[in-house]
Amino acid sequence: MAELGINIDHVATVRQARRTYEPDPVWAAALAELGGADGITVHLREDRRHINDRDLRILRETVTVKLNLEMACEEGVVEIACRTKPAQATLVPERREEVTTEGGLDVHGQQKRVAEVIRRLQDAGIAVSLFLDPDGKQIETAAELKADAVELHTGRYALAEPGAAQQKELETLAAAGASIRRAGIALHAGHGLTYRNVKPIATIEGMHELNIGHSIIARAIMVGLEQAVREMKRLVS
Repeated sequence: MAELGINIDHVATVRQARRTYEPDPVWAAALAELGGADGITVHLREDRRHINDRDLRILRETVTVKLNLEMACEEGVVEIACRTKPAQATLVPERREEVTTEGGLDVHGQQKRVAEVIRRLQDAGIAVSLFLDPDGKQIETAAELKADAVELHTGRYALAEPGAAQQKELETLAAAGASIRRAGIALHAGHGLTYRNVKPIATIEGMHELNIGHSIIARAIMVGLEQAVREMKRLVS
């Protein structure tokens, strides 16, 4: 049964739209836990466009499930991660102009830099996950880097037309998942997953963790966050 991590970045995005104090992502994390979340995910971006240092500090003190920090291999954020010590850090690519993370991290092309960040995080007692496209070369490099987990980027699957195109992307993800598990690495997945498309991903053999944000927060506006989390938890279970 896959664990469910709830990304609460979008709660902070609403707050920052008015540069005020509400809605508070710390409250959102508590409600997500009540709804059955197995983890809370936040992305501390270099430009602090949504989650900020205060949020991360308080979440680290209050979250009772796994706290997963999405982050770029940027020196200032690496220092904060090593000091804050979330349970897990997920290394992702980051561009200031992007609306959301676009594509997986190129660990093969920047192996030396990523290796140094992984070493520092693991030395601080933090498990490291790499957000990767389902590409064999990237997965091989992840194994060489001794990552604890790989989170497969499911964006192409999420955007594919239902039917043959989506099935092809699902098969690509399943094959990549098998390679990850053969390497002895925990299998995670996320990006663009919704209430309509999550089940096939959740049932990929060995799927350990799914991280979902936008779809759950969008439904929460209508039904409340605790209920929205419960509904997604039933699907992934």
